[in-house]
Parts: sequence; structure tokens; C-alpha cells
Amino acid sequence: MKPTTMDLDRLLANAQEAAMQPPPVAKKIWELRTEEQVYAKLRDPVVQDTNRYGQKVDLIELTEGKLPVGRSMFINENPAVGINPNRNKQHGFFFTADNCIGCHACEAACAEKNETPAHFAFRSVGYVEGGSFPDYKRMNISMACNHCDDPVCLKGCPTRAYTKHTEYGAVLQDPETCFGCGYCTWVCPYNAPQLDPVKGQVSKCNMCVDRLEVGLKPACVSACVGNALDFGVIENIPANREQARIEIPGFPSPEITKPNIRFQQIKQLPDEMKRTDSMPVKYHKDEHGRYRSAVDQKRGKEPHWNFKRLSSRENPLVLFTLAAQAAAGAFALQFGGALAGLQGFTAFAESALYAPLAIVNFMLVAFGLFMSTMHLGKPKRFYRGFNNLRHSPVSREGLGIAIFIGGLGLHILASLPGNAWFQAIWQAVFGADIGAFAASPIVRALGVGSGVLALLGGAAGLYYMNRCYRIKARPFWDHWQVATAFGGSVLSLGSLLAGAVVLGTLAVIDVPRDGAALVFGTLLTLGLAIEAIGHVAHAKAMGTAQNEGGASYYIQTTTFGKTFLLRNALLGSNLLLAAGLLTVLAVDGASVYTLAGWALVGVVTLFTSLVGRALFYVLVIPTTMPGAFFWKNKAFEEHARDIGLANLPQVGVAPLRHYP
Repeated sequence: MKPTTMDLDRLLANAQEAAMQPPPVAKKIWELRTEEQVYAKLRDPVVQDTNRYGQKVDLIELTEGKLPVGRSMFINENPAVGINPNRNKQHGFFFTADNCIGCHACEAACAEKNETPAHFAFRSVGYVEGGSFPDYKRMNISMACNHCDDPVCLKGCPTRAYTKHTEYGAVLQDPETCFGCGYCTWVCPYNAPQLDPVKGQVSKCNMCVDRLEVGLKPACVSACVGNALDFGVIENIPANREQARIEIPGFPSPEITKPNIRFQQIKQLPDEMKRTDSMPVKYHKDEHGRYRSAVDQKRGKEPHWNFKRLSSRENPLVLFTLAAQAAAGAFALQFGGALAGLQGFTAFAESALYAPLAIVNFMLVAFGLFMSTMHLGKPKRFYRGFNNLRHSPVSREGLGIAIFIGGLGLHILASLPGNAWFQAIWQAVFGADIGAFAASPIVRALGVGSGVLALLGGAAGLYYMNRCYRIKARPFWDHWQVATAFGGSVLSLGSLLAGAVVLGTLAVIDVPRDGAALVFGTLLTLGLAIEAIGHVAHAKAMGTAQNEGGASYYIQTTTFGKTFLLRNALLGSNLLLAAGLLTVLAVDGASVYTLAGWALVGVVTLFTSLVGRALFYVLVIPTTMPGAFFWKNKAFEEHARDIGLANLPQVGVAPLRHYP
């Protein structure tokens, strides 16, 4: 459509009005003081070619020139480009532990600049201590984001809220893109990303790139009164320094992410250094002089129940994983058994309860997805979870489960026309018979194809569900027991759900059920056995581990010791009962008494699954930096919630909320 004369006149008038307006005033990236001190200014006259890990320091060269050199970072929507001559070089922090006096000036400066609330901080100061009077020593540690060469937060984030920039090598995060799943806080070994439970989003240290653009060091470095913190192009050792180590006592393994921080720590320390927070971890010097994590039995060895503490922020994930696994297992048996032509399964597929069971599976996985969504800080933005399919196992898990529920929905639609109850309702409402439509090749092909699609999607979703928890920063999870726990639940809970409906239906329609009962009983027993084997191997590995995984096992056998033993005793007894019933089933068939025994096995399986999955989430201890103050100390947080102190916002213990 051509523009009218009136349209052209309006455009011309708008252009003339715009031309009369004064040009926009360029905003300064950062307001420089009239007399900036020398210690606050960046100075890197010499730059190394590669860093400690063999990676190029020049990030433009690292990306093979695919990105421009002088592009704007659009800090606060400002298109200006900084004056720093080394802005495309990897920068990092330098921390001299010998100089840190624990004054928290860096922490305060960071909080002031970034306006962070009391319940989290981008930079925090903790400490480890050891020895005894008069040879008692403390080492303070100031830590923020390390802007790693291999940022696991970036790869793990399902929303692609993270970006590693060629400008300074800064790993920046957009809180507005984030939907608050908190997965980046799981995978980061240094507790750098901070989940704000009030706003329902994550934020973190941004390297003060606005200050770097004008040649100034980050606010925390400029505020350091002990000359402990410094900053510059990585591998450049600051003046009056002798070392550039990649780890010190209390610092998690740099092999996980290749962090861009270097240390100096020359003063002699005791062979054993302890954390002053409640985490049951200490650090012991090995034969090579490196401090390694070890279990610190701070709470004694007495076992307790603590059923109330099984409840955690991860409760929705307990329900999501169990529901998704049960639904996937039940549908695989329901559809796969009929597709394979197993005795009893084909008769059930032609019964009126085939579609209702598929609907139950659909509703179960839909409930699980709803609970998973409610786990988010911003549930209404769940759709962003598919943004990082290239890297994030969370995105891939979500896609697999979405394909499963989509394929299952199509399978239900294709199955309904052949359902006797549905045909009767259709006849009563519309006065037409759809039996012929149900028997058409297209509908049958749709039913089979959508069922296969659901199976493939479910398998992919469950595989990446397992991968989500194989996290190096959480050694208690980084074990193949995760696969046996999840796979065992697929078999046991899936057999329990499908078996109850299928065997009940076969009894009503008077079809032999011994063969189907044997299949369900075998798979249920196999699921329990797989889960038990994984628990035994996991307990053996974690019971001897001298790391955060061993500390988690220590909590499991003390704080939750009686609950843990009860779960194990019930799981073992249940496995023995299932094996005995399976033997009877193979010899005498599915009698009423045998099925009653299987019902008892099912009730115990549900209980142990819920308790075991709750323990799975509540026990894990991440690799993280030592902290001893208020919300950084887990015991203080629990104490504050117990006595109501958490209601005071200045304490830094915030309630869990959801924001749109």
C-alpha cells in the first residue's frame, strides 16, 4: 500500500522536529574522581602470550578474529567504547593471603557499588584457622567470581543468561534473562553466582567492567586497605609479589573451571586448617604440600532422625523427578509390552482402561513439570528453559520431557477413538459411530508413531536428568549411583503404577494375568536391586572419601542417621520380600495373597523413594569457599529460622518467594 500525502507530511514534520532537538549528550561510562590514587589504576605494560592453562590471553586471537576489537559493551546502554588498551585481554584477580586482615572493606565496597541486599554478596570474606596457642594462625580469604576460562555456570544455565566477553574475559550474567532455577549455583565450585530468593533471580560479580573501561581497577580492589587484592591482565604478577599460585587452603580444585585468579601465600601454616563455619570440612596438607579437603566430624557421631529437615527448597524437584520417572516407566511398560506382543499386554491394550492409564501417566508427568516450574524463582518465565540446548543438560532434560509429554498426548488422542467408553460417550453426544475411524491405518500409525516418540523423548529426558546431577562441584552427586537411583525408580515405580492398573483390568476381563504379573514383578524387583546396588557402592565410596562427598556422608550417618538406617532397612527388606514373592509368582501364579504381598511391596517402595530422594537433595555439600558470618554459615541460618531471627532483613536470611 502506497503512503498517502497525509502520511508523508507527518513523517516530514517528525523529521524536522527531530532535527531541531539538541544532540544527545554522551554519558560517561564511569565518573572519574579528580584525583584518582595510583593504586586504583590499571597498569599492564607487558602481557603474556598464554596463561597457566595454555590458553591465549589475547581473547580476539583466541576466537580467531571472529569478533571485532573495538566493539561497545553498552554499559548502562551507553554506546561508548573504553580507553583501556588491554580491554581484549583476559583479566583476573590476584589475592595475597598473607596481607589480608579480614576487615571486609572489599566486601563493603562491592556491596555499595552494586547495591546488593543483606542476604547475599558478590564478594565475601571467610577464613580458615589452625594450630594452637601460642602458634595459632588464621588465613583470610576474599573471594568473588573468578571469570573462568571454562565457566561451568555459562554451560549449565538453561536460559543463556551468561556470556563470556572478549572484553576483559568477563563472565557476565543478566538477572533479567534468568528465571531463578539456581543451577549455576549448583555447578560453580566457588559460590560466585548468588540466588536472590526475594527477587527470584541470580546475579553475580561483573568484574566492575564499567571501571575497567576507564582504566580503574574493580571497586573491591581499590578499597583493599591491606594491599591483599590486586587486578590486571592474567599471569602478570603485581609489584612486590613473589608467587602466582592457582590454589591455597580452602580453595576448591582449579581443574573444574580453570579460574582466572592467582594467589600468594608464603607464611607457614599448620598441617591442618579448619573452617569456622558449620560445614564438616577441613583441609589437610598432603605429601606435596597441597591442602586437600577432609571430613571434620564437628557434630559427633550420634545418629538422629530429623524428619522435619528432610524438607528443603528442592521439594518440588523431589516430586518432579519421581513423577517423571514413574510416568516414563509406566508408559514404557504399557505401550512397549503391547508393541512387543507380550501375554496380557495386548489384551490390556484393547481394553477400555488402556487410554485412562495413559491419561494418568500424562497427568503425572504434567504434575511433575508443574512442580519443577514452581521451583523456579520466576515460574512464569519457564519457557526460557530451552534457550541453551547446545550446552545445558537442564535444557536438554526439559526438551526430552516435553517431547515425552507431547508424544504421550498425541498417543492418547490416537487411542481414544478405539476406547469403548469414549465411543459410547461420542455416540450419546453426537449420535455417530467412530469405530471405523479408530480402525483406520492413519490413526493406528499415529498411535504407534506418537508412542515411539514418547518413548524416545522420555529416554532422552531421563538420560539428561541424570547428567544434570553429575556435577564436579558436588562430589556427593558425582557418582554413578545417580543413574541407578533414577533408573531403579523408573523400573520400580513404573512397574508399580502400570502393574496395578493392568493386572486389575486383566482380572476384570477374565484374561490370564500370570505372564504380565511375572513381568511386572521381575522389573519391580530388578529396580529395587539396581537401586540397592547403587546405594551400597555409593556408601562405600563416600564413606572413605575425604572431600565434600565424605562430609555429606557424615551428615547422612549422623544428622539423618536413623532416617538413613530406616530407609536402608526398609529397602533391603523390601527387596527380599519382592524376591520371595517373585519366586512364588513364578511357581504358583498370581494368587490373591501374592498380589496382596506385592501391594505391601508397593507401599514400602513409595515411602523409601520419597525419603531417599529427599535425602538426595538435602545432604549434598558443595565445594565452596569458607564462610563464617551470618547467612554464609548454614548453622546460623537454621538457628535464625528456628528462633525467628530470620524475620529481620538485616540478618541476611531471606524468605523464599516467587516473582513473575
